[in-house]
Amino acid sequence: MTSSTTIGSGGTTVSQTLLDTMNGTSSATSATSSSASSSTGAGLQSTFLQLLVTQLQNQDPTNPMDSSQMTSQLAEINTVTGISQLNTSLASLSTQLNAGQTSQAALLIGQSVLAPGNSITVTTGKENAFGVTIPAAASDMKINVINSSGQIVNTIDLGAQNAGTVPVAWTPVDTAGNALPAGTYTITATGTINGAAGTGTTLTPGTVESVVQGTGGAPSLVLSNGTTTPLTSVAAIL
Repeated sequence: MTSSTTIGSGGTTVSQTLLDTMNGTSSATSATSSSASSSTGAGLQSTFLQLLVTQLQNQDPTNPMDSSQMTSQLAEINTVTGISQLNTSLASLSTQLNAGQTSQAALLIGQSVLAPGNSITVTTGKENAFGVTIPAAASDMKINVINSSGQIVNTIDLGAQNAGTVPVAWTPVDTAGNALPAGTYTITATGTINGAAGTGTTLTPGTVESVVQGTGGAPSLVLSNGTTTPLTSVAAIL
């Protein structure tokens, strides 16, 4: 049960919680912490206003109390309340954006896309589509095709390329022009970027099979090549 005390000549009744807060006692600290965790910003503002009014009503006219700290605290509470409201609004907006992105991602089911990866599947006589993302303009860019034994079986010279995504359509043959055996191959992208040796991010194809919730609620795509990639990582739709 909350106790109260009568102070001042006017007989004003003040709760013990308010007195403790004004006096800076440990019980006030715990009460304030509890209030902060369980009350809304408006409740905190109301409490501080009560403290300020009570302080002014019962101060000694010959030795007035300094209310600047209380006023400063009230200003801080207003700031914290504003930030809290902004965070709530941003969280709501993020949820709405994620929901919208999920709806858009669902439209990609059944579509072929390019996403970060370095493994391609070769089917004899069938053209392969993959790509590379280059962080800056490259004066010379090459893609190496490596078999399961670690041997480079072909090098695709893309020449000079601007920064961005470069799609590649390639018939799977070796350096002599012979058809490569069916199987899984690895691709790497190297070249001269901004005047220095650098690498690009290789992109491999996959058909979107489903949409799942990823990190932070953002949608991710489950691809036919066995990988799951965030929607924002999709570099191209084939």
